[in-house]
Amino acid sequence: MGRPLPITTVPSHFLACLAMTFLVTLLSSAARAQGSAEVAATSTPASSSDNQTATSRSPFQARYPRYEVSRNDIIDIAFPFTPEFNQTVTVHPDGYVSLNSVGDVYVVGKTVPELTSLIKEDYSKILHDPVVDISLKDFVKPYFIAGGEIGHPGKYDLRDDTTLTQAIAIAGGFTESSKHSQVLLFRRVSDEWAEVKVLDVKKMFHAGNLTEDLHLQPGYMFFVPQNTVSKVRKWIPYSSVGMGLSAPTF
Repeated sequence: MGRPLPITTVPSHFLACLAMTFLVTLLSSAARAQGSAEVAATSTPASSSDNQTATSRSPFQARYPRYEVSRNDIIDIAFPFTPEFNQTVTVHPDGYVSLNSVGDVYVVGKTVPELTSLIKEDYSKILHDPVVDISLKDFVKPYFIAGGEIGHPGKYDLRDDTTLTQAIAIAGGFTESSKHSQVLLFRRVSDEWAEVKVLDVKKMFHAGNLTEDLHLQPGYMFFVPQNTVSKVRKWIPYSSVGMGLSAPTF
């Protein structure tokens, strides 16, 4: 295993520059927006238990996390033995779906197995031991976002198992002015908070050791600064990342 990754704070002027850099490329994500840069030294996420749950479910190191239902996904719900309850629903912008005979149920962030259990439990109130089959009919395609001092900043499809260094190459590689010893990787963990890691890609290449070359998950965003960033905190308000960025889902 490599040495622990440095974790420091993002200055407000840096986040403002970051927001301006991404404004144009991320307007297409506005419909999926779900989130100030400088946080007081004593500030922590509103609910530490929520953060622990988020990080334990989908940490940076996870290779194969299950897909989590998002807003505007279309879901087929089938009842093999009671087909009169079959339905196709679209996840509303507020994260709910409207189920026949049951009402509104919040589903955003649920995996398909979790959603199956949830809907089965809800229908158990009116059906005896219901059998429920859930399938995703349409969903947001996986993507990652690249910005800063790279050849082609923008939003890219995440079509395969892709590491950070591979994503940098896909986005056109570093520019001559990039600070590639301090690449910032952002991952959304809740509606209000994002986790930040700083990776020394320059050191990885020089040492020929890619053990810290993290595998990207859908919604990850990385930023390559031009100058050294002295402080980046592990947790920042998601509005600091999404300010003017139309907030992608981490």
